[in-house]
Amino acid sequence: ACERSVRRAGLPYAVSHGFNPSMRIAFGPALPVGTGGLREYYDVELDGYVRSGEALERLREAAPQGLVPRDAAYVSADAPSLAAALVIAHYEVAVETSAEADEVQDALEEVAGARELVVERKGRTKVFDLAECLPKRTRVRSIEGGALVEITTRMGPAGSLRPESLVEAALGPLDTPYRVVSVTRTDLLAEEGSDWLSPLG
Repeated sequence: ACERSVRRAGLPYAVSHGFNPSMRIAFGPALPVGTGGLREYYDVELDGYVRSGEALERLREAAPQGLVPRDAAYVSADAPSLAAALVIAHYEVAVETSAEADEVQDALEEVAGARELVVERKGRTKVFDLAECLPKRTRVRSIEGGALVEITTRMGPAGSLRPESLVEAALGPLDTPYRVVSVTRTDLLAEEGSDWLSPLG
């Protein structure tokens, strides 16, 4: 859909060489299956200069509903790829539960205090260092019918902790039934020292 938008916008996109030339376009870190995204990014290489504001307007007119870009800017040709640069992800996990927000918060902090989380998925076992994976305190607030959990994760060579895995580890031992209703990645940021930065500045 993004490639079609670039074509419909009439942007002078570059193509790869070889037997099957394709648009030189690259995306940020992949969304986990079943996870929505609100601030996703992609790079497209152009063969000719178009002002970023003009490119943005043309893309907005050409993009389908739900994938209309919010901003655009040029980046240095030697900048790291989006997948390599964007290592901080913010998530919101909506949980249907009768547990109070404070109870959910306490359960999450207890899991985080264990320092490690073992996750088994599709026959594979991964051990996550929570001190590394969770660079910010998880927050919980009440919503109608349950709680909204705000989780910030750091992605690394060992992979990325799925936020619902953390919620399941915290709420599983409780007597109160729960159900993860939705998981949404709300932002992606680059990490430079102690700062978290948007790729668009």
